Amino acid sequence: MRSPLVLDVSRLGRRPGVMMPVHQSVPSPSRIGLDLMAIDVGTELTLDLRLESVSEGVLVTGTVSAPTHGQCSRCLEPITGEIEIYLTELFAFPGSATESSTEADEVGHVVDQTIDLEQPIVDAVGLALPFAPVCSEDCPGLCTQCGVVLANAAPGHGHDVIDPRWAKLSGMIPDATLPAATFSDKEPPTS
Repeated sequence: MRSPLVLDVSRLGRRPGVMMPVHQSVPSPSRIGLDLMAIDVGTELTLDLRLESVSEGVLVTGTVSAPTHGQCSRCLEPITGEIEIYLTELFAFPGSATESSTEADEVGHVVDQTIDLEQPIVDAVGLALPFAPVCSEDCPGLCTQCGVVLANAAPGHGHDVIDPRWAKLSGMIPDATLPAATFSDKEPPTS
C-alpha cells in the first residue's frame, strides 16, 4: 500500500505548461515534526497544491496545513496548534538534465509517473515548528525543587533550603537552627 503523499502525475505527461490542481485531505503516514511538537500519525494533512509540468520535471507549489500536538518545553503541559507550510519543490523527470546534474538528495524525482511529497513536507515542517514550544510566552515552567507546575502553584511558592556549607551539621545537632537560604522559584538566590 503506497503512502497517501505519493501522487500520480501521469496526466501531466512531459508537456510543459500542463497543470493539475490537488485539493484534498490525506492522513499523515508518519509523525512529522520535532521532539516536542509534531503532526501525529493519521492526522489530516490538507493539501492545496498545484502540480505543473515544466521542461525538467514536475513543479509542485502550494500549501500543506495540519493541526499539531506536543508539550510545552517549560512546564511540559500538552499544547496544540496549527501549522501551514508553503512548498515549492521540483521533481526531476528520469533522464532530464536536472536529474543528471544534481545529487540524489538535492531534488526529488518522478518515479513510475509518481512523486512522493513526504520528505519535502517533513523538511518544511521541521523548519517551521518552534524548537522549544511554549504554552504561553510568560510560562514560568516547573519548580526546580519539587517539580510542580508554577502556573498552578500557590502564590509565594518556595522552599527553605539549608545553606550547603551548614548542611552536614543538621544531622549532628538535634533540633539545631541552621542558617537557611530561603527563596522562591521566581526569585533565585543571590550569592
